[in-house]
Amino acid sequence: MQTYLMAFLIGGLICVIGQLLMDMTPLTPAHVLVIFVVCGAVLSGLGVYQPLVEIGGAGATVPLPGFGHALVTATIEDVNKYGFWGIFSGALRGTAAGITAAMIFGLLAAALFNPKG
Repeated sequence: MQTYLMAFLIGGLICVIGQLLMDMTPLTPAHVLVIFVVCGAVLSGLGVYQPLVEIGGAGATVPLPGFGHALVTATIEDVNKYGFWGIFSGALRGTAAGITAAMIFGLLAAALFNPKG
């Protein structure tokens, strides 16, 4: 039960921050998306985001900062394993499933529903 509560609180806090950024600043959703992914990547690179993932679980890995975290974590792993070439393979390996799922579900949604032109 505590796992679900922490995921809800961490994920909810991330969403509240994003909503406040959109409501109280001139930032567009695209700006907030980029800010969150970059913040997740930077915090992961500094070793700050992993403890948040351990506490919040899916509440920290599913929102946008989790994508940045996945990029950096997989890249660091591949650099340690393959050296310089890991820079290029890590990000692709770490996020391929999520990117593929987004593309497939986007295609299905466009095929099943009438998209606005």
